[in-house]
Amino acid sequence: MDDLVFAGIALASGLLAAFALRILLRWLGGHADRTRWTGDDVIVHALRAVVPWAAVVGGAAGAAAVLPLTRTVQHTTNQVLTVLLIFVATVSVARVVTGLVRTVTQSRSGVAGSATIFVNITRILVLAIGFLVVLQTLGISIAPLLTALGVGGLAVALALQDTLANLFAGIHILASKTVQPGDYIKLSSGEEGYVEDINWRQTTIRNLSNNLIVLPNGQLAQANMTNFMRPEEQLTILVQVGVAYDSDLEHVERVTNEVIAETMTEVEGAVPDHEPIIRFHTFGDSRIGFTVILGVGEFSDQYRIKHEFIKRLHKRYRAEGIRIPAPARTVALQQGSVGIPQQRTGEIEPGGLSPARFD
Repeated sequence: MDDLVFAGIALASGLLAAFALRILLRWLGGHADRTRWTGDDVIVHALRAVVPWAAVVGGAAGAAAVLPLTRTVQHTTNQVLTVLLIFVATVSVARVVTGLVRTVTQSRSGVAGSATIFVNITRILVLAIGFLVVLQTLGISIAPLLTALGVGGLAVALALQDTLANLFAGIHILASKTVQPGDYIKLSSGEEGYVEDINWRQTTIRNLSNNLIVLPNGQLAQANMTNFMRPEEQLTILVQVGVAYDSDLEHVERVTNEVIAETMTEVEGAVPDHEPIIRFHTFGDSRIGFTVILGVGEFSDQYRIKHEFIKRLHKRYRAEGIRIPAPARTVALQQGSVGIPQQRTGEIEPGGLSPARFD
């Protein structure tokens, strides 16, 4: 009876501890919600689900230690409870670590859409370590298993080398931050568009016609690429303009600057703070050419801004009497004779020409 009483006390203590820990963790969760760091929320949320169960298992282990069980039953009970404790601890660590990894990846710009890659890899690693610890606790040697896993992993790696190459290429791309979801990129092979997602195997790109381009991560990692969002999202565009030789270039520059200021202020996507630049550069065949440099917010805005700027500039030039001459070429014809080929031999056959030779 004394053993049963002590066992009941141990079990009740475990249940009481579980209840008290649950209340404590709920209180800590309320304080964690008021902090700016989201990592404490992850830790408290993970511990709230598993720590009370760990207290219950601990109480059961204490009760089993008090009871006068046979050596075999005691050994089996201890092993079962130990495995349960390791399982609870593994799940707790997996939740905490994966939660922290998700928090870190989501806090970095552009990686949030592909945080699943890092979270899944971390979860698998933690659970695999916990499984090996359970086997070692049960007295099962893990050395043959590790050897078998090594040989099997080599075979799997050879069979899935393209898939693994794409996996590690995706991790490298995200970790190096050369490309992230939301960036506008252009590859040397011609594909271009906004990066929609980078998962464990492939990268999805949405071009300006709203179609999706799917590229393996390995191909993206090896391609020559221009990222129009790095290091800055804003960029400059060049618009080529030409005016007649009899134009007053000071007047042309002043009018063009006024049109630039109007366009940068009124058109969506323009950068009003960008200093307009006009540079005359060429005495052409029929015009004096110059370049207008405009600032745009991001890559796709350039088409709308060019459209509006050219319309407004053309309208203003017409109002100001500034001519934009059309290209003209003078072709001199040299007087001479033109020889007409004559048939030497052969006759016309029905259905076409005979294989005769012509001068």
